[in-house]
Formats: sequence, structure tokens, C-alpha cells
Amino acid sequence: MVAGAIGNMLEWYDFAAYGYFSAVIGRNFFPSDNHTTSLLSAFAVFAAAFFMRPFGGVVFGHIGDRFGRKAALVLSAGLMTVSTFAIGCLPTYETAGLLAPVLLVALRLGQGLSVGGEYTSSAAFLAETAAPERRGLVGSLACVGASAGIMAGSILGVILTSLLTPEEVGAWGWRIPFLLGIVLGAVISVLRRQMDEGGRPGDAPEPDDRSPLRAAVDLHARDMVRAFVMNLGLAAAFYVVFVYLVTYLHREDGLPDSTAFLLNTIAMAVLTAAIPLMGALSDRIGRRTLLALSTGGLALFSWPLFALIATERPGLILAAQVVFAVLIAGYSAVLPTALVEMFEQRSRCTAVAISYNASMALVGGTAPMAATWIVHRLAWPTGPGLYIGGLALVSLAAILTMRDASGRPLA
Repeated sequence: MVAGAIGNMLEWYDFAAYGYFSAVIGRNFFPSDNHTTSLLSAFAVFAAAFFMRPFGGVVFGHIGDRFGRKAALVLSAGLMTVSTFAIGCLPTYETAGLLAPVLLVALRLGQGLSVGGEYTSSAAFLAETAAPERRGLVGSLACVGASAGIMAGSILGVILTSLLTPEEVGAWGWRIPFLLGIVLGAVISVLRRQMDEGGRPGDAPEPDDRSPLRAAVDLHARDMVRAFVMNLGLAAAFYVVFVYLVTYLHREDGLPDSTAFLLNTIAMAVLTAAIPLMGALSDRIGRRTLLALSTGGLALFSWPLFALIATERPGLILAAQVVFAVLIAGYSAVLPTALVEMFEQRSRCTAVAISYNASMALVGGTAPMAATWIVHRLAWPTGPGLYIGGLALVSLAAILTMRDASGRPLA
């Protein structure tokens, strides 16, 4: 279970490092007299990596369905490790000119391809190895790994912005999180090469001459659309609250970088602790019930919570982030397992990966850029709250139509 879940820590640590240091990266790779333009350019590259995730889902989903979950997990972690370390070694625009942003985009696309296979493959692996009555708890470990990775990136942000001056962070300090990714990648590689393939007795899929992609479309097209819509609210909430908000707190609320990182780290700690509790709760009350409560809460409270964040008062900001963390924990802990339960094993990795990553590409990757545009171009500091709430309401409609397979054997 550790080997299956820990890869997400690497993947999301790397993605978080880019999001947290996006303002610095924007100045180094997309210099402009307008800081908002540089920031939007950096977030556009963040979004570009997400648009590779559906392709990663097809590639690694095919590997996972045809050659086993272990093969997909080992390859995805290796690609992410190489891409992340290389970003830390890149020359800046001042040194290499246009070549610098081109190389940055290429490596970010490699990261996006990797993430497209990692998260959903690990969710399928964990759910398939779990007893039906504990599938929610075990499946939530994929999300624990992801949130722990983002928290690790945030903790490193606290340390760097506390020990280094803004000039030192801008000159070379931003490279440190990317270079350290190779250590985590090496540990994951060792763990995964020794892991069992997983699965439970009698779980072998029926013979099928179709490719996993063709089988997924033929068997589960409607459920793939439903899964896509179910994830929209989570995609917006997660990447606005836990990636964009650090930049928002510094630029809009005027908080020091170290304070913004500290508040975010506390919220991430609450999220990480709440996820397994929510996964276990879904085994008791059902996936659909908990998903409906979480998305309904986001639909109702996202705008009021953003109004608290806009007050510029650290105590109120932290309270709002903690409430967001609890609601997002109930959503993110349960959704991967619920999606795994929707599809048959022969095409499960592919179906989950495409539907999940397509919504993440459309909304998750563009969420920080959309929030920046709402706040700066529309001059609407609380607008991102309505953006989250509206998409959560759309997801709630899809969740209410899903079949709840909690506690039942996988198809």
C-alpha cells in the first residue's frame, strides 16, 4: 500500500513546487514589465502540463490494463523524477533567451504525461487490493500521498522563504525544490520495483481482443462522461485553494511569503489528516452520500469562505482554509474509489484515467489562471469562490445519478 500510494507524493510535490514558486518562475522565464502578465504566463505553462494528463491517461492506462498496474506505476514515477530534476537545472531567459521557456514547457509536458498515469493507476491498484468493506479507506491512501506531497512542497516553501531573501529565492532558491525531487524519486523507485502486482483472488479480467481504450469507450462511455463531470468541482477547488491561494495571499492580502506558506501548510496538514477518516466514513455511509455532502458544502460555502480570505486577517484566512480543507477532504478522499468502482477491470485504468484527467485538464490546470484573471482583470477578489461553487453544483448533479457500489465486490 505504501508503494502504491507514495508515488503520488512525488507527483504532487513536483506540481505544487511549480505552483508555489510560479511568480518567481514567471519573472525568470517570462520576463515582463507587467507582473500579472508574467504570472499568467507561468500559470499557462502550469495549465499546459494538465492538458497532457489525458494523453498520459491513455498511455499509462493502456500499460496498466495490458501489462499490470506495477509497470505503469514504475514508469510514471521514473518519468516524473527525471522531468522534475531537469527543471531545477534549466537556464533562465536571461541566460538562454527563448530556449529557456521552450525547455520549461517541454519538461512540464513530461510531468503532465506522468501524472496522467500515476494517480489513477495507484487508485486502481489500491482499490483492487482492498477488502470490499475497507475499500474507501485503502483507496483514500492515493489521495493521502498526493496531499502529503503538496504539504511537503508547502513546508519547503516556508523554509526557503524564511531562510532566504526574496532576491536569493528569485536567483537560485526556487531551484532547490525541483532538485530535491530526485531523492524522493529514488526511494519510490526502490519501493515499487519490489511491490507485488496486487489484485484479489478471482479478479482476472475476461479475455478481450479490444484495446483497453476501445473497451472503455464501448463498455463505459456514459459512465466516463459522468465521471468527468463528477470531478469538475474538485478540480477547481483543489487547485484554487491549495496552489493559487499562496500567490493570492501574498499579492492581494499583502501577507509575507513565509506567512502565506505557513497558513497553507496548516490547511494541508488538516486535509492530509482528514482524508483517511473520510475514506473510512465512506465505507460506513456510502460514497454517494459523502460526495453529495462535500460538493453541496462547496457549492454553498465557497463564496462566503473566499470573502473571509479577502479580509486580510490571518486568523479568518486560516479558519476559511481549514473549512475548505475538510470539505475537499470529503470530496477527494472518496472520488477515486468511487470512480474505480464504476468500471470493469479489463479497461478500468484507462476509463478512470481518461475521465478523471480530462476534467483535471479542462478545469484543474486552468484554475490558477482563471482565478488570477477573475481577481485582476475583473477586479473581483471574491470571484474565485463563486467559480468553485458553480462547478461544485454541476458535479453534485452528476454525483446524485451515480450507482453506489460501496462494500460490494468490484465488477
